Amino acid sequence: MLRILLDNKQGRIWDISEIVSDISWTTSRVGRPASFEFTLIGSAIFQDRTFAVNNGDIIRVTKDDVNVFYGYVFSIDLNQDAEIGIKAYDQVRYLLNKDTFVFKNQTIGDIIREIAKKFELKTGRIDDTGYKIPSMIEDGQTLLDIIEKAITLTMSATGQFYVFFDDFGELSLRDVRSFDAGIYVGDGSLMTGFEHTRDIDSDTYNRIKLYRDNQQTGRREIYMAQDSVNIAKWGVLQLYESVDENMNAAQIGEMLDRMMKLKNREQRTLKLDAIGDIRVRSGMYLPIVIESLGINQQMMVDEVKHRFDGTNHTMSLTLKVV
Repeated sequence: MLRILLDNKQGRIWDISEIVSDISWTTSRVGRPASFEFTLIGSAIFQDRTFAVNNGDIIRVTKDDVNVFYGYVFSIDLNQDAEIGIKAYDQVRYLLNKDTFVFKNQTIGDIIREIAKKFELKTGRIDDTGYKIPSMIEDGQTLLDIIEKAITLTMSATGQFYVFFDDFGELSLRDVRSFDAGIYVGDGSLMTGFEHTRDIDSDTYNRIKLYRDNQQTGRREIYMAQDSVNIAKWGVLQLYESVDENMNAAQIGEMLDRMMKLKNREQRTLKLDAIGDIRVRSGMYLPIVIESLGINQQMMVDEVKHRFDGTNHTMSLTLKVV
């Protein structure tokens, strides 16, 4: 059973589980906070004269005693039928604030903790990446963009994926190798429909040029790798990026190899409709088995939207091959 509590931060907590409809919970791997949306049934909300909902109130959601969502009301929409539409976001919403930071020789975890301390946010489990980013100078960027840049730099340097999210009120960083739902989706398991896309439009590059500005010589050094076969097939798709000036040629060469393996290929996206399972959220690896597509492998969940209608629970997933 889905249980939804509204906390006004002044000592009043209401269980509104029985007076809500149009419930959805959405998580995205990058760029956005998780959201929880629902409608309060108009006639029911006036049974308690003291009941009120305001922006900033806390929303706690559990399902069968499993923690689902902890966030804050950011939008209240009242219609002519006295129904109240509520939209809440988790802590990641506060990372859309902008600021300036300078980091030197710090891990993603160090960066998350420093940002969280400055903006009075709570942190939880933060896996150690074992990699210190030489330097990051971020001027007027969103806090979330800064953290996601740190994740991208770490991935480029180590080849390992990490996912950042709010885990029921605590900012968390997880190694995706230990972050799974314990189930598979596809033939014979939860799936009710799919849409499969192969493209070279979103994140495919067959020529990668990395440059380093050498402060001692005053010259820009270029390091490049390309795949002539794929250039002949697709045309030139070039990625041009800077690297830290403290990296040596061998380190830049290793980065080029990793980036070519990751980028020099068709990107495959799979959208699934399925029976809902509350354990599935964005950022995790999920085994997918669809015989008609020749798919039997782990895929990363880019986004998942859970919908609840009485006892009916469904989910729509967008997945990416990594």
